[in-house]
Amino acid sequence: MRLRAFLLISAVLVGLSLVHAQVGVTTFGLQLKPVIPFGFFDPVTTLQQEHLTGTLELQGGLAFGMTVRTGISKSISLEAGIDQITRRYDFGIANDTSGYTDSGSLRFVGYEVPITCLVYIRLGERTWMNNALGVSIDFYPGDAKKELEFAQAYLFRRNWAQIGVVGNIGVEYRTEKSGYFYLGATFHRPFGDMAQADVTWLDRYAGYRPYKMSTLLSGSYLTADLRYYFHEDPDKARLRKSRGK
Repeated sequence: MRLRAFLLISAVLVGLSLVHAQVGVTTFGLQLKPVIPFGFFDPVTTLQQEHLTGTLELQGGLAFGMTVRTGISKSISLEAGIDQITRRYDFGIANDTSGYTDSGSLRFVGYEVPITCLVYIRLGERTWMNNALGVSIDFYPGDAKKELEFAQAYLFRRNWAQIGVVGNIGVEYRTEKSGYFYLGATFHRPFGDMAQADVTWLDRYAGYRPYKMSTLLSGSYLTADLRYYFHEDPDKARLRKSRGK
């Protein structure tokens, strides 16, 4: 709960600092981002040790949260927000001598505070394309563990917080009074490994002796982005002040 409160306060402070520092339109938005297990980013990891084979596969996930956007000019904006992301992993383990096989799944939860700069290209009267690039402060509140009868998987966070890079491209439709509707995609890559994954087999014929296989997870992911920005009118007083009137 303390971590969630810290993240929320951080996002609000960043949003407020942008509101007072910039002129133009400031909008508040909500976003939903399903995680896509795209093959190019190696969602499947294979582990091997003697007669053991293990797999760990990113199956997808979901990120959701809020964002605050402040316009600097007609073509450039700054954006900050806060998201919760849940990554879903399937794991399997097999022993080719005993014939043992089993599988399970687990979830790894994190929080993100992204700050990006957006550049717009006008496509039509109300349609805009934007490209964004920035950084994200990623937080991991804990580890993840899943136990089976004779096996288990454990994801150990490498750090409680780390920095990542965020790239985004999308298209939005801007209405006069009903806000903005956005569809796009985001690639997120942490600087450094997100977690260490241990897949362990317990040999019941040897007093449940553990045989462990380990690998590192980068935490990179691709999302499809759905966003809605509430309608806000420009702050006319600040606009006049910025123009010297």
